[in-house]
Amino acid sequence: MLRIDQAFQPWARSHPLRVALRDAGTNVTYAELGGLVSQVALQLEAAGVRAGDRVLLVAENSVALAVAILAVSQLRAWSATVNARLSTREITNFVQHSGARVALYFSEGSPEAARHGIEHGATPQQWDGLGNLLVGPLHTEAVPEPAVPDVAVLVYTSGTTGASKAVMLTHANLLFIGANSRQVRALVPTDVIYGVLPLSHVYGLSALLMASLVSGAELRLVARFDPVAMAQALQHDGVTVLHGVPAMYAKLLTLGAVLEAPQLRVAQCGGAPLSASVKAGFEQCFGIPLHNGYGMTEASPSICQTRMESPRTDCSVGPAIDGIEIRLDMMGQEEVAAGVGELQVRGPNVMAGYYRAPELTAEVITSDGWLRTGDLARIAADGAVTIVGRSKELIIRSGFNVYPAEVEQVLNAYPDIVQSAVIGRSVADNEEVIAFVELLPGCVLDQAALHVYLKANLSPYKMPAKVIVLAGLPSAASGKILKRELHRLAENAHD
Repeated sequence: MLRIDQAFQPWARSHPLRVALRDAGTNVTYAELGGLVSQVALQLEAAGVRAGDRVLLVAENSVALAVAILAVSQLRAWSATVNARLSTREITNFVQHSGARVALYFSEGSPEAARHGIEHGATPQQWDGLGNLLVGPLHTEAVPEPAVPDVAVLVYTSGTTGASKAVMLTHANLLFIGANSRQVRALVPTDVIYGVLPLSHVYGLSALLMASLVSGAELRLVARFDPVAMAQALQHDGVTVLHGVPAMYAKLLTLGAVLEAPQLRVAQCGGAPLSASVKAGFEQCFGIPLHNGYGMTEASPSICQTRMESPRTDCSVGPAIDGIEIRLDMMGQEEVAAGVGELQVRGPNVMAGYYRAPELTAEVITSDGWLRTGDLARIAADGAVTIVGRSKELIIRSGFNVYPAEVEQVLNAYPDIVQSAVIGRSVADNEEVIAFVELLPGCVLDQAALHVYLKANLSPYKMPAKVIVLAGLPSAASGKILKRELHRLAENAHD
């Protein structure tokens, strides 16, 4: 296989009648998928798309979106999928930054995509294989990119603010991670994979879509996360493999005793730090391990994963995946003593670079191919990696290092707290620890009782100066908590 649109073709021959992709209103078999992809590719070509062009896909999860991603690949163009729930400003930035030849707005089932399409001058059309959508005006001045490197997709990072930053991932990157996911989670054609993680995010794109197609499994695409809908799918729809971020699992567990998953055999967590309380709660409820992993968009995304044959009792992200290298870059004598350094990775999962930003690429990829993750980690004797925080999120309190993940683990274990996020706030010649928490439905936080609990479980310099309760922590469509928003709130929360 040289391109991602070829990932499913062996299964179209060996078990053509099995379902490959399904959403609320559509199901496509492996036999049908190739024809649909080719049909859409012809329509894209008729719309003016050429090899090396960028095609912006504004959508939420659906069969049509998955087919479009594969069709763009068949033309050797680059797809850039962005979540329809983003702001008009962000969508405009992506259209301009990508130099998209054309933008497709998947309006069927997504009012947000329809609104963006109208705002950007798109016209309604009916496309075979995609249904009703809005097609933006052809960018006649768009210049195709060269075939080397063999880029498949642009993935805009969730940290993007005013200046757009797009990760270039190659066909080889995505196929490598798809094959890794198949191997490490022992995926088979009889698996039914719950696909609520957005295909606009690299986790959903590679570890769900690509992994499902290279495994001959069924991917059930879900447009939006709803804990009740997830619980019903686990109970009634034969779901065997579940992926999610910690916040999704935490909210699922708030449903309590109604949870059943008779066919579930693999549960995978990633995208953010997993707390011991969520891991323990899930495993007690469902009776199977909650596996953990770590990655980043620039690594397609997988770097570390716990193994099926040796599930862990802690919240380590496991050893490095097969076929890559990792190392720690120690950053000062105190960090050396603590065994903490910046995690770096090299291998076939590392991106081709940031699109139209060679200077940013040079900042994160060394001349000999090591990707600087910016994440602080420890590596145990058995190779298991524990992520302790972002290097930029490290809080230095009175000369002592405070890793937000450690404080979050303690907060998340408190009975009334669903999830938390910890940041540093500058004060006179120092930093203080600020915690934001989301509570279980109906709970009221007893600050005095929480203080007693934290004092018993944290060193004095790690104690939050303030604990702020929010109805919900701000998050991206992928579920990742947006700490930049919390920094803004913290600055406005001075007493």
